[in-house]
Amino acid sequence: MRELAFREALREAMSQEMRRDERVFLIGEEVAQYDGAYKVSKTMLEEFGPKRIIDMPISESGFAGMGIGAAMMGLRPIVEFMSWSFSLVAADPILNNAPKMLYMSGGQFGCPIVFRGNDGAGGQLGSTHSWCVESLYANVPGLKIIMPSNPYDAKGLLLAAIRDENPVFCLESERMLAMTGDVPEDDFTIEIGVAKIVRPGADCTLLGFGRTVHFCLEAAEALASEGIDCEVIDGRSVKPLDMETIAASVRRTNCCVVVDQSWSFASIGSEIAAEIHRLCFDDLDNHVHRVHSDDVPAPYAWNLEQEMLPNARKICEAVRSVTYTA
Repeated sequence: MRELAFREALREAMSQEMRRDERVFLIGEEVAQYDGAYKVSKTMLEEFGPKRIIDMPISESGFAGMGIGAAMMGLRPIVEFMSWSFSLVAADPILNNAPKMLYMSGGQFGCPIVFRGNDGAGGQLGSTHSWCVESLYANVPGLKIIMPSNPYDAKGLLLAAIRDENPVFCLESERMLAMTGDVPEDDFTIEIGVAKIVRPGADCTLLGFGRTVHFCLEAAEALASEGIDCEVIDGRSVKPLDMETIAASVRRTNCCVVVDQSWSFASIGSEIAAEIHRLCFDDLDNHVHRVHSDDVPAPYAWNLEQEMLPNARKICEAVRSVTYTA
């Protein structure tokens, strides 16, 4: 084990897989000469050269489509979006082509491709650069969505994604790229679609994905001083969703708060709440409470942006509301 930053864990996953499989290459804006907008691909151009670390013009639809074509012809592209907000201009190729290609071609052409980049608000990037796209994209069949919350998972999930035969969207948080943690040097993968209990507890289940896992852990620590023992689940993967682990936890704790950085309407959080009510109706002591970003465009001002996002205070309030008994 060594301590790596989140961005270094992502880089190590890509580099190890590129050494192992010559079909893998990275394309995106500023990934080569500039070492990546967030330095995730730092030094990769020097090691792999300009045929495998390729700078693209500001044309997400164009280079996303090019990556899909390369995947159909047997290569394994990694496409970096500087922000998932910018993926919206590439919605046609990444949602209308990549996930449907295997089905529409009658099995003749697969699309083993990874799209990755920064998702969500928190860095004062303004409303048009702060989209949480998971709720938009999870509605489409034929793709997978991973959201690592720590460097260990970032490496293991990304390695699994690059080797997957399906299109995989890797949603990272710019606010976590400098976070450090222990990461094995060896080759290892984390199965996509398997959640992890990161803090056992007895009184309420807290479920988060990516950055919101840390909000849940912060809230759990605060609530412990009040005698409320929360179990925290890192969902790891939005699609496929590990409802078996989630439901088993709720059956033990009898309460649940889902923390989702997207807006609340037609969200991942609302889907999970519906599934918990279906699977655990007789086990629940209260309704499933959801904590989301406020239903407003992401503000630029730091204080307003922090208030708009889910946070430990909001989660604590939600837990108290569902665990309270008169």
